[in-house]
Amino acid sequence: MVNILVLNGPNLGRLGSREPDVYGGGTLDDLRAELEGEAPPGHAIDLRQTNDEAELISWIYEAVDTGSPVILNPAAFTHYSYALRDAAALVTKAGLILIEVHLSNPFAREEFRHTSVIAPVATGTIAGFGFDSYLLALDAINRKLG
Repeated sequence: MVNILVLNGPNLGRLGSREPDVYGGGTLDDLRAELEGEAPPGHAIDLRQTNDEAELISWIYEAVDTGSPVILNPAAFTHYSYALRDAAALVTKAGLILIEVHLSNPFAREEFRHTSVIAPVATGTIAGFGFDSYLLALDAINRKLG
């Protein structure tokens, strides 16, 4: 069984009600259902959300310790959390997959969103496709794992 950690940072617990014009109208429960519906046999989706940077880092450590691929939406931490970046680097240095995802396209938004400290240590980045960003990341993980 491949356990895929789908980790979400601050404010993503408010999906569905927070700026639906930017992030869409779906909730985290809707996202979970879509991912579980697309996960191939033998793959489990473990979707989590936190507003706490330390908790998010601990979950990334868990991914390293369990050998789990990660789909990570770091949200606002994308732009400045070097602690999260260093934890994410542990995933890829361990030979595991970490895909950074974003619902919106950060490059089409405010300039401060144009920089990701996570992208340089991620396996790849997918942004701007709403929930499909996560589904594309799931597909990429499935392809990489064979």
